[in-house]
Amino acid sequence: MHPEQHYFFDQGLSFECQRCGTCCTGAPGTIYVGPEEVAPICDHIGLDPLEFERRYLYPYKEGFSIREDPQGNCLFFNNGCGIYPVRPFQCSAFPFWFANVRSQSRWHDIARQCPGIGKGRRYSKEEIIALARKTINI
Repeated sequence: MHPEQHYFFDQGLSFECQRCGTCCTGAPGTIYVGPEEVAPICDHIGLDPLEFERRYLYPYKEGFSIREDPQGNCLFFNNGCGIYPVRPFQCSAFPFWFANVRSQSRWHDIARQCPGIGKGRRYSKEEIIALARKTINI
């Protein structure tokens, strides 16, 4: 993605998380947690890092992924995100993942699933590109 290129989101896109859990539940996936994100989550839930890793994480790339239940739901989602204030970057960047903003068609597909799209503050083209770039390899 290049800032000088034109995208369907040149005028920005609005989003405000409704904490519905649609992106936290359902089909299995990867919930990337970078090494620097472990300590804030541990502090928030009151677990030491080794116990946190044992109970909630598995190795993935340079960090970890949060385990999911058999239905593909994040273990921290229970009528809302239990770690919302310290949730991983991947979670806070949703819906502006590269896979979601690569085309207007894909964005419309995600918007049908996510009630927060079209609400809240407007993210600028530059903000969207920055978030999307950081999620390319997640």
